Amino acid sequence: GIESELSDHVLRLAQLGAAAGINGVVASPHEIQILRNKLGAHVKLVVPGVRPAGSDAADQKRIMTPRAALEAGADYLVIGRPITADPDPAGAVARILDELSR
Repeated sequence: GIESELSDHVLRLAQLGAAAGINGVVASPHEIQILRNKLGAHVKLVVPGVRPAGSDAADQKRIMTPRAALEAGADYLVIGRPITADPDPAGAVARILDELSR
């Protein structure tokens, strides 16, 4: 039932929320740049669908690496299964942090 482009629809909903006083938006990594450009830095962007380089996308279709998401303007990254499903969760976190520091 959505007749506009997905990014336009996401932006419209986020702008409605911002006008109502929300402090943050949960959005796909693929909308980070448009939301950041239109909403500014005062609206925080929480981004699920973040997968470290080389990770299985699993059921996520619109993914991005942690570094790319941060560079695009994300404030908070949601990285669940690549950590919790790893046999060495602490090692998974260390690898993600290493990827981000490069």
